[in-house]
Amino acid sequence: MYNLLVKGNGWSDSRDEMDYSRIFEYTEGYLENRFKTNDTIDIDNLIKLPCLFMQETWHDGSQQNARVGVIVNAVTSRGAIKIEYALDNSIPPLTNEQLKEVAGEFGIADFEFLRTHWAVKDIDLYKILLRYLKPRRQLPNVFKIPEVERIEPSLISVMMPFDMAFDAVYETLKDITSGLDLHCRRADDIWENPAIIQDVVSLIDHSRVVMCDCTRRNPNVFYEIGIAHTLGRETILITQDEYDIPFDLRHLRYVRYLNNSEGLEALGEVVASRLKTLLNA
Repeated sequence: MYNLLVKGNGWSDSRDEMDYSRIFEYTEGYLENRFKTNDTIDIDNLIKLPCLFMQETWHDGSQQNARVGVIVNAVTSRGAIKIEYALDNSIPPLTNEQLKEVAGEFGIADFEFLRTHWAVKDIDLYKILLRYLKPRRQLPNVFKIPEVERIEPSLISVMMPFDMAFDAVYETLKDITSGLDLHCRRADDIWENPAIIQDVVSLIDHSRVVMCDCTRRNPNVFYEIGIAHTLGRETILITQDEYDIPFDLRHLRYVRYLNNSEGLEALGEVVASRLKTLLNA
């Protein structure tokens, strides 16, 4: 179980209060009965639960942050409960946008983002955090990535030269991924940012697997391989010429193929097998 505490103007550093009448809003009856007898709240046991301190979502588009912590002391005073609490600095701030994506897992209804209240949820808070929200990453300066990675389970990206000579290769890879119920994209399929490098990085960052064609030793592809490796993405290297694989990558397995109908068919079979292995891992 955990306490969900939502306030309109956010939370101070260590002390705040909640109107007594707002406690147990959006709380299941059996939970309220567990921590309340008649009109008396069992504060001592209630504050033993871990807490998610959240700010109401505003309509102006500004981003709110939620924090995980514990209540260390609570007293009732003039119709309010005054609390002292400590935030868990090992868990990075969570935006309301992130929480909304998995709100059902946290037991939070949509309207709870818009209402100041104190609810009790019969859910293991830390288990859900470990499952859905990964630690904050060190952020680069050249391009932007979100603090918490959000990989799309069915997204496979392809890094290769933007050249018509590679169109048949790309179509082969798209056909293979489609047959595995996966979605394959290349950077030139999208235009979401002014700088193409940002589209490329975002695509890699959201991908489950990144396939990279080293043919012709294209420097952009090599740069993208480095980004994929740095972000911890599974990569599949392919090439038409084994000598196009850089020395620093020679220790990694790669797939050599011929750019003709038979060669592309063989490439598809090997890539499909590798994707199945990665997806089942």
